[in-house]
Amino acid sequence: MQKDILVSIITVCYNSEDTIRRTIESVLNQTYEKIEYLIIDGQSSDNTVQIAHGYEELFRSRGYLFRVVSEKDKGLYDAMNKGIDLAHGELIGIINSDDWYEELAAETAVNAYLENAYDMFYADVRLIKKDGRSMVKHSRYDRFPTSRHWNHPTTFITKSTYRELGGYSNSGVHDDFDLMLRIRKAGRKVVIKNVVLANFRVGGVSHDKSLSACGRRCRDRYRCYRNNGYSRWYWVECVMIEAAKLFWD
Repeated sequence: MQKDILVSIITVCYNSEDTIRRTIESVLNQTYEKIEYLIIDGQSSDNTVQIAHGYEELFRSRGYLFRVVSEKDKGLYDAMNKGIDLAHGELIGIINSDDWYEELAAETAVNAYLENAYDMFYADVRLIKKDGRSMVKHSRYDRFPTSRHWNHPTTFITKSTYRELGGYSNSGVHDDFDLMLRIRKAGRKVVIKNVVLANFRVGGVSHDKSLSACGRRCRDRYRCYRNNGYSRWYWVECVMIEAAKLFWD
């Protein structure tokens, strides 16, 4: 395998002391040898930053580049943009502080890039509920785009794609989906592998089951579709996705 492709991995966090160890260790334990790891913290008031710094020597011993930045930001996507701006890798992956990679994540992304140079890559993700039950959300390239078969925790995007199309707009909860639609709209190369590469803890703002939260997410997802030139009929898709979240026990 070609070893000279640098993979930058970004973790955005804020007061994540209960979960970030597993995230960090999943990056530390990657089978791929050339990784830059950037932890972008929103000036946490707990022990998140201290925990992150505690791994510096372990990352250095593996030969991984490692950096922790802690400062105020304007939210999740603003922090992601900061990480992207700092990243030096040809490929960039983002894994949040509640989630973790499988050991082959970076290696799989690199191998896929070498086989068929892409602008965006994604794979399957394991969704994990608070009670420990899980299910696999499979990836697929749909003719009519939907987030049902796209998984942000497994996504790797080239640095050049971010440079040319821009990062996250920091406009709403679905700005990652908006970027995916922009990449598709631009006719960029997308490659998919049906293998689980990341684990995602279900919960938080994206899975709040209150009707008001569901309504806000519907409107925000619909905004992404309309901003990228898709039909008003996509409102039905937005409602269907939120209904599925309401009834998934």
